[in-house]
Amino acid sequence: MEEMSRRSLLELEALMKKKLLAAGLPEAAASETAAHLTFADACGIHSHGAVRMDYYAERLVKGGITLEPNMSFEKKGAATGIFHGDNGMGHYVCNEAMAIAIHLAKEAGIAAVGIEQTSHSGTMAYYVKQAAEADLVAIAMCQSDPMAVPFGGTENYFGTNPIAFAAPRANHPPVVFDMATTVQAWGKILDARSKKQQIPDTWAVDEHGLPTTDPNAVQGLLPIAGAKGYGLMMMVDILAGSMLGLAFGKQVTSMYADLTEKRRLGQFLLVIDPSRFTNTETFKQSIDQMVTELHAIPPVEGQSQVYYPGEISQIHFEKAQQEGVMIPKEIIDYLESETLHFDRYGSQDSFAK
Repeated sequence: MEEMSRRSLLELEALMKKKLLAAGLPEAAASETAAHLTFADACGIHSHGAVRMDYYAERLVKGGITLEPNMSFEKKGAATGIFHGDNGMGHYVCNEAMAIAIHLAKEAGIAAVGIEQTSHSGTMAYYVKQAAEADLVAIAMCQSDPMAVPFGGTENYFGTNPIAFAAPRANHPPVVFDMATTVQAWGKILDARSKKQQIPDTWAVDEHGLPTTDPNAVQGLLPIAGAKGYGLMMMVDILAGSMLGLAFGKQVTSMYADLTEKRRLGQFLLVIDPSRFTNTETFKQSIDQMVTELHAIPPVEGQSQVYYPGEISQIHFEKAQQEGVMIPKEIIDYLESETLHFDRYGSQDSFAK
């Protein structure tokens, strides 16, 4: 088992920001990216936190991310537009786009914003939570490189293509739900590797298409709920790829093959002002009531209670604010070192063998 090290959220964020600055990322982008990655670790989504830093640093140094992107928003209608990211740091690009989507939704009642030409942008929960904190409802989704076998197939075609949803509550933090359309995100495999742990045999298949428990043998991820997850994968690629005139399916650029190449990824944001449909306070109270009623349902044997979707991440987040987070010591040692990156991700397949 990998040795772990506890760090406060402020300490972890500062370490990651320092490394990003050293890799050439400007102050604003480094600050936003470090805050996003810290949020992911705090929520227990370690697959999208500090474990990614070596990869990001390597791609930044090798030119695969635009350090100072020329970002712009092209309004296409009263409630629609495209945010041009110029292949900047995805966390920074998509955060800027969400700020515009929130403003547009407040103004028009709804906002549909496509983000084109971005890089890997972390956990979708981070973006939709901001909208919910502004009393809005939000859905976000993004495409990724082909890592999942289609239902009934033997070769990878779609990516993990995550979807997130958030809604505000009256007296509590918002409901935030974030999921890959595969049984698990690729980052969960990466996290298992870093901790030298096995994975359940329902997550992925090896080179022979057979279930595997070895995270280093993974050659294809499985869609959630079979054909249903497969359909969601396709929906995400259409909305965040085809509809923006971007690559889709097998044509989406690899995360690892050429770290000098810009990824040109797409993301889609849908933000809705519930006040255009009902009274906002009544709406928020109804979400509180829904959660209360879910909590009141008797749990099955072995479970302490019924949680609402995404609640466990919120519990982790609140705990981490007080106690900090446990991070593999190998990652902390890297963040505290003068090494920019270990030059180990380039020229590899989607699974960074």
